[in-house]
Amino acid sequence: MRTSSFCCKNKLLLAALLLLAQQPIQSCFAVDRSKFRTCGQTSFCRRHRNGHSESLYRYKLDPTTLVFTDPGIVASDLAELEKNQGAEKDTPEGGEVEDKSNGLWNRISRVITGNSDGSKDENLGHENDPNVRGPKPILNGLLVNTASETSTGGVENLDLSIHLHKDGVARVRVKELYEGVSYDGGYTKRFDPRWTSDELILNSDEMIGTSSVTLSSGGGENSDDALVKSLVEKIDAAESSNVENFVVLSYDQQNDNNNDVGGKVYLLLQLDPFAFHMFRKENGGEIVGPIVSVGTQQLMHFEIRRPKHSDDPTEDEERRLEEEPPADTTKDNKHGDKEIVGYWEDGLAIYADGTREEKPVEDEEEMEHRKLLEAQSPDLDKEGMWEEKFGQFTDTKPHGPMSVGMDVIFGKSQHLFGLPEHASSLQLLTTHGDGSHYRDPYRLYNLDVFEYELDETMALYGEVPLVVSQSEEFGTAGVFWFNPTETFVDVEEVNGDKKELRTHWMSESGVIDIFLLPGSNPQNLYQQYAHLTGRVALPPMFSLGFHQCRWNYKDERDVYNVHGKFEEYDYPYDVLWLDIEHTDGKRYFTWDNKLFPNPVEMQDKLASQGRRMVTIVDPHIKRDNNYYIHKQATSEGLYIKDNTGKKDFDGWCWPGSSSYLDFTSERVRSWWANQFSYKKYKGSTPNLYTWNDMNEPSVFNGPEVSMQKDLLNLDGIEHREWHNLYGLLFQRATSEGLVQRNLPDQNDRPFVLSRSFFASSQKYGAIWTGDNESKWSHLAIAAPMLLSMNVAALSFVGADVGGFFGNTDAELMTRWMQAGAYQPFFRGHAHHDAKRREPWMFGEETLERLRKAAMARYALTPFWYTVFHEASVTGMPVMRAMWMQYPQISQLYSTDDQYLIGSDLLVKPVTAAGVTQSNVLFPTSDNWYDVDTMKQMSSSPSDAAKVTSLSVKSGIDKIPVYQRGGSIIPRKLRLRRSTRMMTHDPYTLYIALDKKLCASGSLYMDDEHTFDHERQGIHATANFDMKVDYDDDGSISFIRNVVEFGLGLTSEGSSIVESVDTS
Repeated sequence: MRTSSFCCKNKLLLAALLLLAQQPIQSCFAVDRSKFRTCGQTSFCRRHRNGHSESLYRYKLDPTTLVFTDPGIVASDLAELEKNQGAEKDTPEGGEVEDKSNGLWNRISRVITGNSDGSKDENLGHENDPNVRGPKPILNGLLVNTASETSTGGVENLDLSIHLHKDGVARVRVKELYEGVSYDGGYTKRFDPRWTSDELILNSDEMIGTSSVTLSSGGGENSDDALVKSLVEKIDAAESSNVENFVVLSYDQQNDNNNDVGGKVYLLLQLDPFAFHMFRKENGGEIVGPIVSVGTQQLMHFEIRRPKHSDDPTEDEERRLEEEPPADTTKDNKHGDKEIVGYWEDGLAIYADGTREEKPVEDEEEMEHRKLLEAQSPDLDKEGMWEEKFGQFTDTKPHGPMSVGMDVIFGKSQHLFGLPEHASSLQLLTTHGDGSHYRDPYRLYNLDVFEYELDETMALYGEVPLVVSQSEEFGTAGVFWFNPTETFVDVEEVNGDKKELRTHWMSESGVIDIFLLPGSNPQNLYQQYAHLTGRVALPPMFSLGFHQCRWNYKDERDVYNVHGKFEEYDYPYDVLWLDIEHTDGKRYFTWDNKLFPNPVEMQDKLASQGRRMVTIVDPHIKRDNNYYIHKQATSEGLYIKDNTGKKDFDGWCWPGSSSYLDFTSERVRSWWANQFSYKKYKGSTPNLYTWNDMNEPSVFNGPEVSMQKDLLNLDGIEHREWHNLYGLLFQRATSEGLVQRNLPDQNDRPFVLSRSFFASSQKYGAIWTGDNESKWSHLAIAAPMLLSMNVAALSFVGADVGGFFGNTDAELMTRWMQAGAYQPFFRGHAHHDAKRREPWMFGEETLERLRKAAMARYALTPFWYTVFHEASVTGMPVMRAMWMQYPQISQLYSTDDQYLIGSDLLVKPVTAAGVTQSNVLFPTSDNWYDVDTMKQMSSSPSDAAKVTSLSVKSGIDKIPVYQRGGSIIPRKLRLRRSTRMMTHDPYTLYIALDKKLCASGSLYMDDEHTFDHERQGIHATANFDMKVDYDDDGSISFIRNVVEFGLGLTSEGSSIVESVDTS
C-alpha cells in the first residue's frame, strides 16, 4: 500500500501531483470508515442478524428421501486425475509423509488440486450441478422448508449431501435443486447452478465407504435405540423419548493406510427441525460431545435465486444484458467541473488543478439513515435485496438475494480462535448479545484497508473461514466454512449456565459447505485440515533469512550502496527488494532503463555474495497499447469484464487506467506463469523472486477500494462469487511461473510473498500483515495477528519490521528487530516518506543490538528449517499459540503476547517502551532454560500448578526466549553474511534436559533450494536422543556443546555421522 507516488495517466496528473506536493500534508493515520461497510450497511447481513431466518426458513430432513451410497468417482476419468495428482500417504512406520498432492513440483507436472474450470469439465459433475466435483457423498437427502411463508412464496426445498472422511472429518453440503425453482406453485426455467470453488484436495481414497459406516435410526428397521438415545440425551434429555426423529452415522477414524487409529466419530442428524451434532470417542473411552452442534438455533438461511423483474429468469437476464452499461461514476456531480486525472489509494480523486477530493461529510439525512441501518431495524430488512447502493456505487444484483447462513455451537467451549485477518486479539471475542466486546461481526472480505485501526472486526487483506475451539473437557475441534464470498461471523455466548459460544455464519452467496473437524487435539486437527487445504510448502532456506525492503530503493547505485553497507558492517541478510518504482511506468515485468540499466549485472553481483533479489509484480495491468503485456492480454481476452460481459473492466491503480487479469481461469493462470520465463521477463535471473501486492484486488476508484461485485469473469461468473479467492489464485499462478521458468534443467523452489490470502494459501508462499505503522501498538498486535494466521495453518507469515508508515526510533526499531527475528517471515520495510531505517542509521550502539538480533535468527536457521519441514509433513503450525502445545492448560488459552516456535522455543516479545522486566507464563510440566544464560527458570512451588508466572529481565539488550526442557535444538554459530554462506558450516546441538534428565530432537537437511527432496528423496533427518545418568556420588556431568561434522546425504535420505566432538 502506498500513499503519495502515482504513475501518471498523462502530464496533467504529473502536474497535479507537483502542485499537490506544495500543499501542507496532513495525515492522521486513521482509516476512513465511510469507505467500508458494516453489517448494518449490508443488506444480507441485516437480514440474517435480525432474525429473518426464523420466520422464512425452517427446514426438516425428509427421511424417505435419504439415499445411503458408497462414495466413488463421479466420472471415470477422475481416477486418472487423482492418479496424476498423487495422494498423501504415511510411511509404513507411521513416520514422515511423502507429500505428493501438496508438493508444488508434482502439481506443476500435471494439474493443480483438481479440475479448476468446472465449465469445461461437465463430465466430472453431478447431472444437475457441474460445479460439484470429486467424490460422491455417502448420504443424500431432501431438506424441506416448512415455513408458513417463504421468501419466494413457493416451495424452497434444498439438496443435502454428506461426505465422511477417514480422518473423522464430516462434510455437510446444502445447495439448491436445479431441475427447477418454484414460484407461486409454478416452475421457472432452470437457473445455472451456483458457482463453487475446487480449491480443496478431495480424493475418493480419503472417503469412508458404506462398509465402514453404521447408519442407525431410532425406532426403525435399522434402529439402535440405545445408541441414539444416549446421544440425544447429551444434547437434550427432553428429546430422548423422541428417538425416531434422529439418525446416526458412526464411523472409525483411519489413517492413510486404512488402519483404525482407535477413535470413533458419531454424526447425529436431527430430522425436524433439521440440525446435526458431532460426537467423538477415543480409544474405547466415553463418548464426548456434542463437540460441535449445527443448526440448533434455527438460523439456517438459504435464499433461493429468483428473477429480478419477471417470472422468467432467462428473460430477465436477456433484459439485463441489453441495458446500457452504467454511467461513469467518476463524473459524479460531487466533483463539480473539476477534471479528474487520477485517484489516491484511499479512493479520493486527484484534480487537474492540483487539489484533491476531500473526505466526504455525510448530510444529516444520510447519517440518520445509516443509524437506522446499524440499529438493524426489521423494517429495513428488504432494503438492498434487489439493488444496493453504497456511496457512489450501485450493486445491480442481477440474481437478487442469494445469501446463506448457519449457526454453529462449540460444546462447552469459551475459547474460539481463527477467522484471520483482523487487527485484534488471538481469541475471538463476542460480537453480539448483552455485554459483547464488539458490536459488529467479524467481516471476511479481502480489502485494501488504508491505515487500518486496531482492536477491530473490520476486514483486512485476507481471510480464512476457519474457527478452532479449545476446551479442557472436549479438547480441540474445528469448523471450516468453505465459502469464498463476503462473509460475516457473529460470536455470542449462549445456553445460559453452560456458557457455550455460538458462531453465526452469514455469506452473501455460494452454498452451505461446512466441514466439521473432530480433533481431538491440535495435532489431529491440523492433520485433518491439511487433508482438505494442503500443507505449508517447504520454503527455500534463503527465504528464512532477513529481507531488506523499502519503497523504494531508487536506482542501481542505491542498491549497491545498501548492499555494500550490509557487507561493511558484517550484518547478515539474504534478500534485497525493489518496489514499484523499479519498473518502466508501473509496467510490470519491465525495468526503468534510466534507473536500472543493468538489472542482470546487479542481480549477479549480489548473488556472487550469497544474496537474492525480489521485485514487485501486481495484478493490475497498465492500459497502454504499447505495453506488450496489455496488448497480448487484450488480444487473447484475458481480462475481467464489466457487468455486461462485453468490455474489459477499467479501474485505477498505480499505473493509472488499468485492467485486471482473470486468475479464476486456468488459461489465464497458465499465460501468466509463462510471463516469468527468462525470455519474456527481460532482465530477470534465477536469483530474482516475486512479491504479489494489491491482490485483494485493490481498485482505487472502486467500491471499498475494490471491484464492483457484478463484474464478470471469463465464464460469466460474478465477482461476488470468487472475490476472496483472487489473491490466492494470483499467488498460485506466480508460484507456478517461478517453477516453470527453470524447467527442464532446474527445479528450484519458488518464493512468492502475497498480501491477500484464502484457505490453502500456505501451499504457495509467504504472507505478511500488510501496511502497519511505526507504533508500539502495532508491534504489540503483530503477535496476535500472526498467531491467528497460524491457527488457519498459514505458517510462513510476518509483519513488517519497523512498521511501514511513519518513523521509528532506535528503541522501537530494536524491539521490532528482536521480535521479527522470531517470526517465520523476517522482513524490514518502510514507506518512501519514512526516514531511512537500515540498521546502521540508528548509531553504533543500536547497530550492535540489531545485529545481535539478526545473528540470533541466523544461528537458528537449521531449527527454523526443521520446524518448517515438520509443518510440511504434519500440518502443525510453525508459530504456535501456547494452547497448541498445552491444550489441557486453560490458563494459556487467552495468551497471545507470547508463543512457541515449533514445540521447543518460547518467545515473549517486548512491545512497550522503557521495559526492563517482563512477565512470562511457563507451563510447569516442562523445564525451561534461558537461551542466553542457559540457566533453568524457577519452577512453581506447587506440583499442582500448571503454569507459573515469572518476572524476568528484559532490558533493551534482551528479548526473553526459552528452550523447553527435553528438547535438542540445532544451531549454526559461525557469523556469516547469508544463509548460502552457511551451507557447509557445522551444527551445534543445544541440549535442554527435562525433569528425567532426558532430551530428544531432530535436524532435517536437504539441498535447501530444489524439489529433489520430493522428486528423488534426497534429504536426511538426524534424530537425537540423550539421557544423563547420575554418578555414584550423585553428581551429574553436563555436556557443554555438541558439534557435528560430516553429516552426508544419500538418495535414500539416510544420515551419516562421521565424527562427534562432545568436549
